Amino acid sequence: MHTLADREAEAAVSGAPRKEPEGCACRRDPERTRAAILEAAIAEFASRGLGGARVSRIAERACTNKRMLYHYFGNKEALYLAALEAVYETIRSKELALDVDHMAPDEGMRALVRTLWEQFREHPEFISLLNSENLHRARYLARSKRVPALQSPLVAMIARLLRRGAEAGIFRDGIDPAQLYLSIASLAYFYFSNRHTLAISFGIDLLDEEALDRRLAHITELVMRYLDARGEASPRRSAETG
Repeated sequence: MHTLADREAEAAVSGAPRKEPEGCACRRDPERTRAAILEAAIAEFASRGLGGARVSRIAERACTNKRMLYHYFGNKEALYLAALEAVYETIRSKELALDVDHMAPDEGMRALVRTLWEQFREHPEFISLLNSENLHRARYLARSKRVPALQSPLVAMIARLLRRGAEAGIFRDGIDPAQLYLSIASLAYFYFSNRHTLAISFGIDLLDEEALDRRLAHITELVMRYLDARGEASPRRSAETG
């Protein structure tokens, strides 16, 4: 929540009337200003990384000034962490919005796979920021208390789905929900994060609608076959008797 002090600070640092960048609407609302800075920061950090990002460009894109940016976020690194947290929250909120508890277990799992896939497809900035933060060995994400808290509800949701599926005889028992999530996410992430090199290597447009549909169908089938209780012991048995 923004206080009167926030509004007074914004008025104070804004200074004399200035010409806004073309296409910008002048903002004097603290909530809108903060949101605009964060949106601009996500775009800047996703395209240029932490080292290449410039506070001046973020401020210009947000139709404000650097002093206002520092007022709300403190410094460039704090803004970068806020951008990371924001994209994580966007992704997790859509995953957690799935009402899988009221779906049949197999239907819920298919919906989860599709939603994970769509998040990577629709949010390339998430992939860019993940790549950037991994280059930093998660140095900044390690400071976050919000991101780890987002993971537990998702794992719990998957655990409930797996448990219901096992009780119904649809899914095999003993599957680790965190490991399953990592596998699904990696199948989607690799496709989009490496789309440029893969497109050259295989000579196909990975972002073609038909190619995207085929990939989602393939991932879904892999996951559902892995979970299928009917095939639980067959790979091990064939190895032991072969």
